[in-house]
Amino acid sequence: MKLIVNGDALELEAASLADLLLKLDYEGDWLATAVNGELVHREERAAHPLNDGDRIEILSPMQGG
Repeated sequence: MKLIVNGDALELEAASLADLLLKLDYEGDWLATAVNGELVHREERAAHPLNDGDRIEILSPMQGG
């Protein structure tokens, strides 16, 4: 499946957004996620299916300033 993650084209299989995060080694409760411009809350990630061509944005907080 072809996905765009944070602007980068990737080809991998992921049944759900939660599955994708696991495969890409994203951890923690402080992630913000969106699929095709729509916010996906943490509680909804396991049930949110991914489709070929989806655009996923994953944001994690950074320290510093």
